[in-house]
Order: sequence, then C-alpha cells, then structure tokens
Amino acid sequence: MGVRTAVLAAVVVLVCAACSTEKRPPAAAPQIPTILPPTTFTRAPQMTDRPLPDDCELIVPVTSLHKFLGRELPGELRTIIGIPEPSLARTGKVDCYYGLGERQPLGAAPVVVGLATYADPGAAGTRVEESVAAEREDGASVTQVDVGKVKASLVRTKDERLLIGSLGKTTFVSRAKADVVPDDQVGVFLAALAQQSMTPIEDA
Repeated sequence: MGVRTAVLAAVVVLVCAACSTEKRPPAAAPQIPTILPPTTFTRAPQMTDRPLPDDCELIVPVTSLHKFLGRELPGELRTIIGIPEPSLARTGKVDCYYGLGERQPLGAAPVVVGLATYADPGAAGTRVEESVAAEREDGASVTQVDVGKVKASLVRTKDERLLIGSLGKTTFVSRAKADVVPDDQVGVFLAALAQQSMTPIEDA
C-alpha cells in the first residue's frame, strides 16, 4: 500500500469513527406537572337578619320583581321609611310599593314588600303571630310555605295574598293584589320576593 493510499484509509477510518461517536440530541427533560391552586368558590348570597336599607332597590330591585313576575309591571316604585314604635318593640321599618301610577295612593300598589326590625327575635316572632292571628279572625285562610330555610305564613284574603315571616330580629312581608298572579303560583312568587328582601345584594 502506498503512502497516499494509507493516508486516505486513515482519513476514512477517522471519519467513520466520528460518525459512530456522533452525539445524539439530549433527552428531553421530564415534564413536571403544574399544580394549580384549587378553584375559589364564591358562596351564593344567603338570607340573613340584615340591617334595614333605606332604598327599596337594595331590598327587591325592580328588575328582580319583573323576573319573578315574568313580565314588567307598569308604574313606579315608592319607598316609605317608617318610624320606630316602642310599644311594639319595633326599631325600624321600610315598605316598598311597586307598580304605582302617578298620583295613585299607596293602597293601590299591586305589589308591596316590607321589612321591619324589632328589639329581639322574640318580639319579631310575636309580631308575626299576632298579624297572622288577626288575618285568621277576619276570615283569611293560612298555609305554611318555605322561604329559603325558614317557614312563613301564606295568607289568602278576598282581595289580597300576603306572605309573613321572620328571621332573627327582622320580619318580612310580601303581598300582591289577588289578580296580579294566578293563585296556584302566588306562593312561589311571594316567597321569591321575601327571600330576595332578606338577602343582601352584592356590591351594594
């Protein structure tokens, strides 16, 4: 073998050796799972023995009333702030009159929602019992319905349907004229109003 041939052979050997020792690409690093913090769940607002708002839009907004009713109620909303009555142990009162036409008296409102606070839960409960008893004496029928997690009295009179109950030191009343909601749906409607009235509105 000549010198030139030997040199070429050596070069070929070196090149092949380089081929055989060529580095493979590094193995991909193992994937480490990303641990996400648990999802934060926000609790839905609940009925509570709330402080009395001075604005009926913070008790039952007109938009909520329309949603519960399934239609818009013409007229305006009027807010009446009551005064304390020590003889009844009542410390505050707010009444909301929905659907009033211009210059109509409060008694013409087709839907009314009211809240009142008392010195203690016993006084509030007593007031509810006395009001229901007075309606019974006048010939009204009374049944029990659920409002959230509490029981309330659904009172049917000749001209009106009203729901009366209490939670803590606060009493709630929702009422509607007899022709506003069909009688088989009025309990659900009034209970929805009562539950909303006792549920603080977020961001309010």
